[in-house]
Amino acid sequence: MKAAARSAEDTPQLRVLARGGYVASGVIHLIIGGIALVLASSGHGESDQAGALTAIASAPLGFAALWAVAVLLWALGIYHGVHGLALRIERAPERWRRRIAEWAQAALFIGMGVIAAVVAVGGRPDPDSSAREASRGLLTFPGGPVLLGLVGAGFVVGGAAWVVMGVRRSFRRRVSLPEGPAGVVIAGIGVVGFVIKGIAFAVIGALLIVAAVKRDPHAAGGLDAAVETLRALPFGGALVAVMGVGFAAYGIFCVFRARYADL
Repeated sequence: MKAAARSAEDTPQLRVLARGGYVASGVIHLIIGGIALVLASSGHGESDQAGALTAIASAPLGFAALWAVAVLLWALGIYHGVHGLALRIERAPERWRRRIAEWAQAALFIGMGVIAAVVAVGGRPDPDSSAREASRGLLTFPGGPVLLGLVGAGFVVGGAAWVVMGVRRSFRRRVSLPEGPAGVVIAGIGVVGFVIKGIAFAVIGALLIVAAVKRDPHAAGGLDAAVETLRALPFGGALVAVMGVGFAAYGIFCVFRARYADL
């Protein structure tokens, strides 16, 4: 199985499509950032992946663009999946840590592709509503609030990990950036993107923890709910604008990552 995974990993076509997946992810994050900037000035819109994909659907040839986005994201997810299986790391603990990280990314990108396909066929997914329904389901089970709180804590820890990756610039281990000012600028964009996206994950986790403590599924939500939570705070417009800039920065970094990622 490892031999097959390594053979698939080395396929030029899969690598090209995987790099395209980074571009697709970058475009989605750029649109999310733009929507957040509009919301910062009291505009209206869905500041999450569903909102970004709906914006793509409304453009000329949006149907075709969405299917292209879905295929590229699936290819990127498949690449991370086979890469996790094909890892050549001697020490088992480190190998399995990397595998779990790669497979988590595979699930994330494949899930993003599924949402793109759903929007392409006319669906209108609502991540906030899905989060609330899932929270309501968990809360009906014995120990459900504890489980929901643990899920929220997982988001917070994951968000903290993204912040650490940004601050320490550890994401540079997976890319071969050019030397000189260009590499410094791209890395700086990555720092902003990773830190702000990490904070967004942490806010989503905090909402889930609040829902668990209050036993109120309506307190849960996704990225759109996180943006609305920030908007309700003092200087909320400025906070949402910062989030928009951060997601746009991450989107720009993803586009550069398509070129410089070590695949």
